[in-house]
Amino acid sequence: MSRRTIWGAQFSVVLLCALALKFYYSTATPDELRWILAPTTVLVSLLSGKSFEFESLTGYMSSDHTFVIAAPCAGVNFLITSFVMLCLVRLWRDRLQSVSWRFIPIAALLAYASTLVANTMRIWIALHPLRVSWLTANQVHRLEGIVVYFGFLLLLFMLTERSISPKRFVFPLLIYYAATLGIPLVNGHWQQSATFWEHFAFVLGLPLILMFPLAVFKSHRIVRICKIYSIS
Repeated sequence: MSRRTIWGAQFSVVLLCALALKFYYSTATPDELRWILAPTTVLVSLLSGKSFEFESLTGYMSSDHTFVIAAPCAGVNFLITSFVMLCLVRLWRDRLQSVSWRFIPIAALLAYASTLVANTMRIWIALHPLRVSWLTANQVHRLEGIVVYFGFLLLLFMLTERSISPKRFVFPLLIYYAATLGIPLVNGHWQQSATFWEHFAFVLGLPLILMFPLAVFKSHRIVRICKIYSIS
């Protein structure tokens, strides 16, 4: 079997896995999501000091009944986005050579671990909501989610890449846009929700703001390294 055929097969398997998990999550109940809700709740309990009890078809309810970690809190969309990003980066980076199939389960495990950490942070922040006078509670909630999830996606990219240039930061950005904006646009959500375009503006702008200092830092670092080598 040729290298190109194997590459195409691996690419197809990655996309099929992502679509299958997306379809599963769209109808999954809290009972069916305990594989990710349970460890997330344990981490949230350790970080916040709050205790939670599982209630079937509801999720993990806090002891004071003021907060529930339900199916929308599972972070499966971030898991899918992380998995796809890790796999596509690997396939693109090693596109001229054979890639072992092991990278797919390894990417799945890394995406799962990063999802637990990111989701724990997201829920902990939700337990201690910020107050911004010029933003509504929903806008603050949206802002926090974008900052946490895109921030962790960017961090995961930086930790797993051997060398990063400012231009390569576009890769996680495009993956994030495709997952958070592309899919809703294709599904026609912009026709059904009056707040979609507000969400669109937040998702479009905040990641660029988060990326700007990193891109500047990397650019300055590259320039400094070039100067050092030119001097020596």
